[in-house]
Amino acid sequence: MLLFWRHGYEGVSIGDLTKAIGIAPPSLYAAFGSKAGLYQQALTRYKETLGCLDVAAIGAAKSLSEAVELLLESAVRNVTHRQHERGCMISSGLVACHPDHAAIARDAAARREALRMEIVQALCPFAEDDQVQRLARHLAAVMQGISIQAHDGVAPQDLRDVVEDVVAGVAARFPSRRQSDSG
Repeated sequence: MLLFWRHGYEGVSIGDLTKAIGIAPPSLYAAFGSKAGLYQQALTRYKETLGCLDVAAIGAAKSLSEAVELLLESAVRNVTHRQHERGCMISSGLVACHPDHAAIARDAAARREALRMEIVQALCPFAEDDQVQRLARHLAAVMQGISIQAHDGVAPQDLRDVVEDVVAGVAARFPSRRQSDSG
């Protein structure tokens, strides 16, 4: 997982993987079927253990703007306070790749869409569906940008400034329902 996170799918060879895992290539193929199979398992493990989205952070929010703030603050923490790598492995995974890897890139895109849908579900108590859909697309784009900037070494406080600006925009643009009104 860490090799793929650090170097991307195309930046890691079978030799790199077998050396890191401590197995021979036939064992890797027997266990995962292919490098792509191992990559997909690594993405799944990443999401389950270190993932960049923490929708549970929204639980205490009383308004849409507060929910957005809690979600984005959590994203900043998750992509900047890692002992291994900065950024989100799913957000940055296979955005561009060789045509031979198009199927894996589609899987990565589907995982990013699944993250967006998690945002939709988490924000439903705070706004109408059409507003939530639009806002979730916006927040997914912001979170991907935060992830890339974190990977590039941008300071956490600078990323928190982005969060502050986004929250101000949400508060001004989207009227909020109280959580109790969602019924």
